[in-house]
Amino acid sequence: MDTALLDERALSKLRWRCRRGLLENDLFVERFFARHESTLTVRQAQGLQALMDLSDNDLLDLLLARKEPDGELDRPEVREVLRSMRQPA
Repeated sequence: MDTALLDERALSKLRWRCRRGLLENDLFVERFFARHESTLTVRQAQGLQALMDLSDNDLLDLLLARKEPDGELDRPEVREVLRSMRQPA
């Protein structure tokens, strides 16, 4: 089920959830959606959701590779999404 594509409603809710207070984070998120929106899986959505639970500053540290995921966040789906989000334009 994790590899199933996200349906339109779930995708819309996820996009809304991904709105951030820091412009820098929004730029990473928007670029990620522009590239992967049509192929986003349930598993990737779970990874993205875990990242969105972070504070803006903690998320930015991960996106800029100042830190790596650790503890609860150190999961394959989180690392996969983070790798995708870090890819340059």
